[in-house]
Amino acid sequence: MEQLTEMLSQAGNAAQGIAAAALYEGAGVVADAISAGARSVSTSPFKYAKGWQRQPSPEEKAALVSAGAAGIAKFQKTGNSVNTSVGYNKSGYANVNGKQKPVAVIANAINSGTSFMKKQPFIRKAVSSSQGKATSAIESKISELVEKVIKE
Repeated sequence: MEQLTEMLSQAGNAAQGIAAAALYEGAGVVADAISAGARSVSTSPFKYAKGWQRQPSPEEKAALVSAGAAGIAKFQKTGNSVNTSVGYNKSGYANVNGKQKPVAVIANAINSGTSFMKKQPFIRKAVSSSQGKATSAIESKISELVEKVIKE
């Protein structure tokens, strides 16, 4: 009984670390899917738009596709929960048509559309399509780490 109590105590103490490691695995799957989705965005050379004629420029697409553009935010640990977000929030700036633009603004404009650009919802599609793989990655990592804690 003492061994079981000690094992459960160790598992409880390691729960937040296990959750964070597993969440990181799942978030990585989603970030990769978002980056892949950004590669599917259709573009055309920059021009001033008339109505809905403008598509993202190749420079805007390059900013989304560049290495590390879609990332995982710093984890927020509160009590027994661990939270994070995936996307372009702190991806910096890109030079587009001679001007510096935040990558997150570019991603939002392409994903949601603007008054002169039709939306190309690559982020929503990437999140939806990667949900199952991310869940599997999380479950697999949890199983692996729980077994490791139990064996110790």
